[in-house]
Amino acid sequence: MNDLRQLKHFIALAEHGSFARAALALHLSQPALSRSLQNLEASLGCRLIDRHTRRLGLTAQGRMLLEHARRLVAASQAMTRAVQQIDNLQAGQLCMGAGPYPAAGLVPQAVARLISDYPQLQVEVLVDDWRELRQRLLREEIEIFVGDVRELLDDPALDIQRLPVCPVIAVCRPGRPLLQQHEVDFRHAAEWPLAGTHLPESVAAEVRRDTGRDQALSIQCDNVAFLLQLLQHSDAICMAPSDILRQPLAEGLLCELTSLSARIRQHSAYGLVSRRGHSLSPAAAALCSRLPQPATGSIDSASRMLPVTP
Repeated sequence: MNDLRQLKHFIALAEHGSFARAALALHLSQPALSRSLQNLEASLGCRLIDRHTRRLGLTAQGRMLLEHARRLVAASQAMTRAVQQIDNLQAGQLCMGAGPYPAAGLVPQAVARLISDYPQLQVEVLVDDWRELRQRLLREEIEIFVGDVRELLDDPALDIQRLPVCPVIAVCRPGRPLLQQHEVDFRHAAEWPLAGTHLPESVAAEVRRDTGRDQALSIQCDNVAFLLQLLQHSDAICMAPSDILRQPLAEGLLCELTSLSARIRQHSAYGLVSRRGHSLSPAAAALCSRLPQPATGSIDSASRMLPVTP
C-alpha cells in the first residue's frame, strides 16, 4: 500500500503542473519530490505523469489515481480530525471555505470568536467562489463553507443554513462628480466601469437588465482587498453588501451613491453549507454557533433552508 505522503506529493504535482511549483508548495526539494513520484510509479507498476509535454500531464492511470488519491487523503484527514476532536476542541482542526464577501467580514469575525475560546484550535479558511467551494466540499477538502447560495438551493447533496441578509449598496471614491448629482440611476452607473466579484447568473442578468450593458461587470475579481484598492484609485463603481463596506465608508475612503443604492433590489444571500447526511465535527459545530443567527424570510421560502443550531 502506498503511503499517504506519496499520494499527497502526487496530488500536488497534478494540481500545480510542474515539479518546481509542487515542490515549493510542499516545502520539498525537487529531487525529493521526483524520487517520491518514481517510488509511487514503481510500486504501481505504471507511469503516472506524461513528461513529454510543456506542462506535466497525467496518463490515464494517473487520472484514475488522482481521483482515488484525493478521496483517500481527505478520508485520512477526516479520520484524524474526528479522533482529535472528540471532547477536545483544543487539539482539533477545522478546514472550511468562505466566499469573497463573507471572507471580508462575517467569517473572520466568527473565527475570531472561535479561537478566542479555543486558542489551540487549528483553522484553515479557503477563499473562493460558490462553484469551487461546492466542489471542494464534495471532495471533502473542506467541511463547511459560507458563501452565496442562490445557485445551490436545489442541490440535493447539500444542506444550507440561512444567514442574515445585508442590503447591497453602491459606492465610489470621494470626489466623484456623480456624488453631486441629485439622482444617479443605473444608466448613469453604466457609463462608468462597474467592479465586483463573480456574480450568480440571476444577479448578473438583473444587472445587465438594469444597466443595459452586455456584460454585467467591467472588472471581476474575487479578492475584496483588490476591489477596495481599485475603487479608491479609479472611477469604478461597486455594488456590494453593506457589511464589508462599513469600515472604508466610516474612514472616508469610499462614499455611498445613496440614490443609486435606493434603486438596488438585490441583497446578500449568505448561507452556511455542509454535506447532506454528514454530521459536523465539534469544531465545525462550534464555528456555526458563533455565526449570526438567521434572518427569517431572507431567501425564497420554497428553498431548502435549515436554521443555524447554536
